[in-house]
Amino acid sequence: MTDKSTIRVVGDPPRSAPVLVGETILESLLQAGVPFPNNCQLGNCGACKCELVEGDILELPSSEYALNEEERGRGLILACRTQAWGDCTVRMLEADETVLHPSRLLRCTVLELEELTHDIKGLKLSIASGGPYAFSPGQHARLKFAPGIPERSYSMANRPDQELLEFHVRQVPRGQASGFVFSNLRPGAELTVSGPFGSAFLREQHAGPILAVAGGSGLAPIRSIVEAALKAQPDREVHLYFGVRDERDVYLERWWIELQSRCPRFSVHVVLSQPSGATSRRTGLLSDVAPDDFSSFDGFKAYVAGPPPMVEAMQSKLEARGVARRDIHADAFYDQTQDAFNLG
Repeated sequence: MTDKSTIRVVGDPPRSAPVLVGETILESLLQAGVPFPNNCQLGNCGACKCELVEGDILELPSSEYALNEEERGRGLILACRTQAWGDCTVRMLEADETVLHPSRLLRCTVLELEELTHDIKGLKLSIASGGPYAFSPGQHARLKFAPGIPERSYSMANRPDQELLEFHVRQVPRGQASGFVFSNLRPGAELTVSGPFGSAFLREQHAGPILAVAGGSGLAPIRSIVEAALKAQPDREVHLYFGVRDERDVYLERWWIELQSRCPRFSVHVVLSQPSGATSRRTGLLSDVAPDDFSSFDGFKAYVAGPPPMVEAMQSKLEARGVARRDIHADAFYDQTQDAFNLG
């Protein structure tokens, strides 16, 4: 670090402060009289979350609640837990780029199990205790089905204003949790739900067009996002791209047909990557099909959910087309055998 290193804050007006050795970005800014959002200053609340535009930094330990891995992947940091080791530029987040809901542990009852496809079940739950449960469309929760069954993460498929919780559980080979759901779970059973988690949620202050991309059971959070956006603004421009392998993997078609009848600027494109026969659907990879349909993404925000290869490819294609990383909100669904966010 040189004696003349500087922290710059993007904004109107732009601000700057000298980098002080051993101090965090937040400490250096506040010491110089530069206003910056903060609260706990311990890495627990997320109030000082910001985007690292450029610079050499050292991140100190912080709470996963305040800054999760998905947010780190988008270049977000906590100013109170980050030291700058040279010139550094950060951008404060807009009001709807970060959201904190009370963490809840719910005891729920299974009301309905619906076979959505050959390997995806719809799970509807009523909250017996621990509520109310507030979340933002696109977030997920951790479900514990029974003692001895690993806890897994699934996205809410319902809107936050709806009474019942809905999840889409994809059967994963050798998956203990999904295997239990498909073989043992019955209506009337009790389970626990904790959350909410995740930062790939609907930015409600953004009123522009939306590109919503779902791969497989990634349709769950995308459904929540699309429904909430169109409930608030029925004439909004929303483009849904839903990618699956074959015709038997398509589900919720009646849902989007009905939604299209009420929302004239809502379009849906089903894309089959490995059709087994002749089809009238579009074919190919989502990351190849969706970006090429648009001449410009000015004013768009993109929401992407599904298998990691699709999510990563879509992010790369959109960034190459000029979409800023801050306008791409994505959740990659990992296989249960990886003890991470799963495929449903």
